[in-house]
Amino acid sequence: MANIRDLAKEAGVSVSTVSRVLNGYPYVSEEKRKAVWEAVEKLNYTKNIQAVHLAKGRTMIVGVMLPYIHHPYFSAVIEGISKEALRYGYQLLLFQTNYDVERELEALERLRMKQMDGLIVCSHEVGWEIFDAYQEEAPIVLCEQVTEYDFFTVYIDHYQAFAKALHYLVKKGHRRIGYCIGRRTGPNSQAREAAYQDVLRDVGVTPQRQWIFDGCLFLEDGKRVIEQWMAMEERPSALLVTSDQVAAGIVLEARRIGVCIPEELTIIGFDNDPLAEMLGITTVALPHFTLGEKAFRLLHHWLETGNVPRKQEELPTRLIVRATG
Repeated sequence: MANIRDLAKEAGVSVSTVSRVLNGYPYVSEEKRKAVWEAVEKLNYTKNIQAVHLAKGRTMIVGVMLPYIHHPYFSAVIEGISKEALRYGYQLLLFQTNYDVERELEALERLRMKQMDGLIVCSHEVGWEIFDAYQEEAPIVLCEQVTEYDFFTVYIDHYQAFAKALHYLVKKGHRRIGYCIGRRTGPNSQAREAAYQDVLRDVGVTPQRQWIFDGCLFLEDGKRVIEQWMAMEERPSALLVTSDQVAAGIVLEARRIGVCIPEELTIIGFDNDPLAEMLGITTVALPHFTLGEKAFRLLHHWLETGNVPRKQEELPTRLIVRATG
């Protein structure tokens, strides 16, 4: 049976380098890391995972809390997290909660019981005070901006992203502006709502309640939006759609029934999904993949050093103008 010295000889590196690669430590070149893993595969090497965990005091597992796995926003974040987890030799334990508080608390309890080394929270329903209580047990990284508590966070400023799109529409002459959103609760949704109210108030417009379309998460929801829009007496001339998948559904249904985009209805999506590029949808590019990468790196650095000052990092967004805008 191959041992760590056999791996070092096969890979042409030192025993300490092999050890660092197998245990997920940073500061190893990609060339040496690749050579070690090729040697592992060639020699069919299997390390005693339980012994490693006992020695390191870790499970080498990181939990990820998210509402939906199949939603493009969260799928992209997971891809970024997975890339870094693989790089450092960690496994992921996914908690799909559907915004169910009991499921979120279950994830936090498993963190408290040391069944994982840390937790990345993509989105949630429970209050920040709950996470504040549990972060004394183990590292928690939140993927949203937090002002009331002292957390590790990597986030997208959804207020500024929404305001950026709204200002663009205002400059284009739009005043009857609506928006489509997945849910009305949650800090990111509240930030979008605040931007919406602020920008329209600044141009002297009172938003109509019927201009806000809730529960818009997937492609098929676009058909419902167009049906509701068609039934209105005073229709918005533009819609901000917080998912490119939903925006695509709106555009496809509008074209099917003969609504002219953007002449009758201007559409701006969010995410910069490949589908938006294919359909020519104006969108606000959100760095989901980078969000996942940075969240894991922050958590990993915390685990390695054990003494990292609280940090909040904002990621940039950009407006990409295409045919629907």
